[in-house]
Amino acid sequence: MAALSGVRWLTRVCMNLAGVSLTTLPLPCCSLPGFSPSFPGLPTSLLPGSLLPVEGSFPVTMLPGDGVGPELMHAVKEVFKAAAVPVEFQEHHLSEVQNMASEEKLEQVLSSMKENKVAIIGKIHTPMEYKGELASYDMRLRRKLDLFANVVHVKSLPGYMTRHNNLDLVIIREQTEGEYSSLEHESARGVIECLKIVTRAKSQRIAKFAFDYATKKGRSKVTAVHKANIMKLGDGLFLQCCEEVAELYPKIKFETMIIDNCCMQLVQNPYQFDVLVMPNLYGNIIDNLAAGLVGGAGVVPGESYSAEYAVFETGARHPFAQAVGRNIANPTAMLLSASNMLRHLNLEYHSNMIADAVKKVIKVGKVRTRDMGGYSTTTDFIKSVIGHLHPHGS
Repeated sequence: MAALSGVRWLTRVCMNLAGVSLTTLPLPCCSLPGFSPSFPGLPTSLLPGSLLPVEGSFPVTMLPGDGVGPELMHAVKEVFKAAAVPVEFQEHHLSEVQNMASEEKLEQVLSSMKENKVAIIGKIHTPMEYKGELASYDMRLRRKLDLFANVVHVKSLPGYMTRHNNLDLVIIREQTEGEYSSLEHESARGVIECLKIVTRAKSQRIAKFAFDYATKKGRSKVTAVHKANIMKLGDGLFLQCCEEVAELYPKIKFETMIIDNCCMQLVQNPYQFDVLVMPNLYGNIIDNLAAGLVGGAGVVPGESYSAEYAVFETGARHPFAQAVGRNIANPTAMLLSASNMLRHLNLEYHSNMIADAVKKVIKVGKVRTRDMGGYSTTTDFIKSVIGHLHPHGS
């Protein structure tokens, strides 16, 4: 333990000499609806210094997932190696479509996650076929770790022109209940009932998370997205909880918007939005719509939080199966997610180095994958990012 403390002390000294602050608090993820907006209630597992490195490196659980997931994870590993990032990946494979999914494998992943507290994952594809279990392994993983908050920061990339430029909005999605509760049954022949579950506790929790996020990040407005005009009880409860929490944050503007109007407004005038908070299904749809505004699934990072754990992934969850093995996938979203993961681990120096390199490649514009209108391969993009790596601030 003395040697371990010595490694941490030396790392801290070196980072401070480089002008990097290690005092930045990660996002508060308290599961209690009533904790103070001044952030005194951070779980100890998410406080700086509580994530101890092993043999000088931080252990991180990695799930490559399906589709191009393994190729994107290879990109992360190559860039981390070139940037000398002090992270040790513990790789696990969980896939229903590759016959690598079982209770045993799920428990192995959960055990790794519970020990490391941090993970980076690719999209775990959910098959359409019903094989006796309604909840996918992806959903079961989220529920067992209580990853209640999905955060997708939709931001335009300098140098890549889209219909709307200079966008900067955040989508916060409750992802443990709602329409994805996996409660379906055939009540009569040819009649399926699918239950949507909305609870006060989880609605309050995600609303509190959204307002705390806005407070910590210096954002000025939160929009609650709903369909309470039709689902008067279910979405009505969600909306009521958001309104109650909003009263605790008088400095943050609060508004509400019906989901169908929200989709139209995002396409017509996305600049009106700042932070959006919504139930599960709406969040899934809006994540993808908003990603399309700034370049698609290949460029938007995402992350999910519980009171104890943080999972980093792409913002729009697509396996992109048709691109497997063709060396054409865009690693931007996964690399930016990996950069966000390093910031969560208080590795600001490496986080900034990697994010800056990715953004520089896109801004220069010489290396573009097909989804961004170019002809470059995944390998070309990785090599270019590595070529742009440099000590942050030099």
